[in-house]
Amino acid sequence: MITQNEPTNTYSSSYKAYVLLILTGVYTFNFIDRQILVILQESIKAELGLSDTQLGLMTGLTFALFYVTLGIPIARLADRSNRRNIVAFSLAIWSAMTALSGLAGNYIQLLLARIGVGIGEAGGSPPSHSIISDYFPPERRATALSIYSVGIYIGILVGYSLGGWLDQNYGWRIALMALGIPGIIYALVLLFTVKEPQKGHSDPEHLKQAEDSSFGEVLSYLFSKKTFLFLAFGCGLHTFANYGVGNFFAPFLARVHGMEVAQIGTALGLTSGIGGMIGTFGGGYLADRLGKIDLRWYLWVAVVAEAINFLPSYIIFFFDDTTTVLGFYFLTSLISAIYLGPCIAVTHNLVSAKMRALSSAILFLILNLIGLGLGPLAIGAISDWLAPTYGVESLRYAFTFTFFTGTIALILFWLAAKNYPKDLGRTTVSAQ
Repeated sequence: MITQNEPTNTYSSSYKAYVLLILTGVYTFNFIDRQILVILQESIKAELGLSDTQLGLMTGLTFALFYVTLGIPIARLADRSNRRNIVAFSLAIWSAMTALSGLAGNYIQLLLARIGVGIGEAGGSPPSHSIISDYFPPERRATALSIYSVGIYIGILVGYSLGGWLDQNYGWRIALMALGIPGIIYALVLLFTVKEPQKGHSDPEHLKQAEDSSFGEVLSYLFSKKTFLFLAFGCGLHTFANYGVGNFFAPFLARVHGMEVAQIGTALGLTSGIGGMIGTFGGGYLADRLGKIDLRWYLWVAVVAEAINFLPSYIIFFFDDTTTVLGFYFLTSLISAIYLGPCIAVTHNLVSAKMRALSSAILFLILNLIGLGLGPLAIGAISDWLAPTYGVESLRYAFTFTFFTGTIALILFWLAAKNYPKDLGRTTVSAQ
């Protein structure tokens, strides 16, 4: 096993690319295991007799509560210890719990297994973000973090397409076990081939010398930056729509458009998976390029994306032609993914190296409590409330609530961009 804190002069460009590839694979497993229930939930609902509210609670709030709250102490540990080991152990835990989900005999058992997945995944992204920011300098950080975040959509592509095929041919239980077990093996690859970098390796010297900070100090520091406050709550309201619509889009296609689960898996895997990959990488690449002209472009890219997403969203909610709906779902998946890499990069640029894992965890706490926690639950509850009036089309109208949250997200991203140069300047001065 490679030891912690390898010498800083040993990282070749090819090795940095390898580390980024391996961590992107970790994030791929993260989203395979997190989102697999989206494609399986109609089968689970039928077997266990569940409501949309119960599905929203299981795929959203219950998972998110454990995922984000445990992310804080784990990220605190990561800022002080070996992050590579934390990521590898966490990957093994959530993969094992995904496989065990296939053995659940009732709703409570499945809910508990999903809580286990959330506990494991709490140790995935914040330490990985921190490692990547140590391998890549500030001017390449948004691109690197965006490449890592492409793992979301590779996971969705694999999880939806393979999960749908396994569900239709072998059942949802086999799908969960088949997709959970490989992650345990991948954890060993990470553990034995990835080096733990020195904290602050790619930063200016004054940021490398920053002292450890307590959770309260990091929280107070972040909340003193208007950029972070606007950015974090903007991300939360943006992902409210991403998760609220995304977690119920497979049932929507089954109920409203009459598609079978294997068809849905392939269609959503290709549209949301490929579209999301392009949007995630493109967002980081554009932010790093345009940010050289004006720093505010790191957040303006999210403003522009949010603004142009309303029309294609309306089309996927209300058009009856399935081909048109899937075509525009590809477009909304691309546009909706643009924000993530730049927003993580901005958060890391505001803080010192030894604050980064915890800063990511705080960002993801806000993002996921609002987005993952409340999005599916709210859409599911609204759908159940509208069902007596609209029947199987209740999801169509429940989705429209996301226009309201998207509008607020746009405003918050714009306010974050407005404050970013000033807050970054204060950060640079105060860190010296």
